[in-house]
Amino acid sequence: MVSSSEAVRERVGRKGGGGNGSEGVRKLLLGLGFLVQGFRCFPWMAVNFFLKDGLKVDPSTLQILQCSANLPMVAKPFYGILSDSFYIFGQHRVPYIAFGAFLQAVSWIAIFLSPSNISFFTITLYLLLGNLGASVVEVANDAMVAELGKPPSSSSKNSPNSSSGQVQSFVWIAASVGGVLGNLAGGIAIDRFSSQVMFLMFGILLSIQFLVTIFIHESSLDLPKSPSDRGIKTQLSELLVALRKPEIYYSILWFAASYAMIPALTGTMFYYQTEHLGIESSVLGISKVFGQAAMLLWGIIYNKNLKSMSPRKLISAIQATMAVFMFLDFLFVKGVYRMFGIPDSLYVVLFSGLLEVLYFFKILPFNVLMAQLCPPGCEGSVMAFLMSALAMAVIISGYLGVVLSSFVQVTANDFSGLGHALLIQAACTLLPIYCSSCIPDGVKAKTKPKEG
Repeated sequence: MVSSSEAVRERVGRKGGGGNGSEGVRKLLLGLGFLVQGFRCFPWMAVNFFLKDGLKVDPSTLQILQCSANLPMVAKPFYGILSDSFYIFGQHRVPYIAFGAFLQAVSWIAIFLSPSNISFFTITLYLLLGNLGASVVEVANDAMVAELGKPPSSSSKNSPNSSSGQVQSFVWIAASVGGVLGNLAGGIAIDRFSSQVMFLMFGILLSIQFLVTIFIHESSLDLPKSPSDRGIKTQLSELLVALRKPEIYYSILWFAASYAMIPALTGTMFYYQTEHLGIESSVLGISKVFGQAAMLLWGIIYNKNLKSMSPRKLISAIQATMAVFMFLDFLFVKGVYRMFGIPDSLYVVLFSGLLEVLYFFKILPFNVLMAQLCPPGCEGSVMAFLMSALAMAVIISGYLGVVLSSFVQVTANDFSGLGHALLIQAACTLLPIYCSSCIPDGVKAKTKPKEG
């Protein structure tokens, strides 16, 4: 006898048999997945205020926790290889998404159920569990995006990018919408609810994602076929072969280094804005909404106008723009804008949120490039390795930021050295541009050899 859930999955699978049906189910699964991924800023805004006001941690400790919580992201290649080679009930993407959503729901609801004087060690463990689930979901989602975003092997030279980048832009927009909603809701909720209630809200959202996912069968997604009998050793060897390709190896190396060598000052700036300047949480929320709206606009502009542009030139331009915005932050800390009558809150809304998301603007064109370079059959492994390298780079960047803050003697009560730290940060941001030749200019379309 067939259970009701199996019947629902069967009906969904039959619906997805057609092109329009499968596209609709794909958009539901990926759209919801990346929307929730973008909405993760909602509970993390609560985490920042909970640690600052509830547990009374200092800026360096806050930033260390923010970075250390990303450690599960470093193991993404393992999750990717597992997803590529180990099928669960004939599926190798959807079950991992459901499992990751379940882990996240458990972690955030556990934080909600914990006492308000929860220890720093305990909340760190819960956040690590939540990020473990998030990383598993991201690996499965990124693998599907890479599979669906590969250009046709026989596309003509005149239209090599006709379909490439559309899936990436769709999920980018979904994540940006989630970010806008998460920051807007977070800025409002942080003044009306306790941080732990916000943790519960996000846990409920993750539970909904889990329930939706378990009723979708992978056959309804019409994903590109890949062999299901390859073991982990085969996947690992194929990943190593792919990483030996200079265009992939050097690109990932440059991309990771371009993040790792920039000392992040997110924790310090958060304390500077909230403690030193007295910026209200609602203003910070609006600032982040403005930044996420810029991310959304960036996805639309890239999809319509910039896909054909050289990835090297585009990514280098973004890197240089980041350095310019860091110099604007230096002027902000020095009080230059106040001399012209510009309130601190206005600058925070217009520029601080934009600088935060500028860090991630180059991910979209780079993901499109890597999807084109990625060998068939190991998309999950290669994209997971890329995200792992990015996670490790962000962790290193955060630790360097703690070292830099200590070097210029920035504390929770003394921000006199913050200007010098921002100038050093801007200089470090410009350095990777001199090695941007590591990034390919693009991927040449493959054409079938003429017969006879």
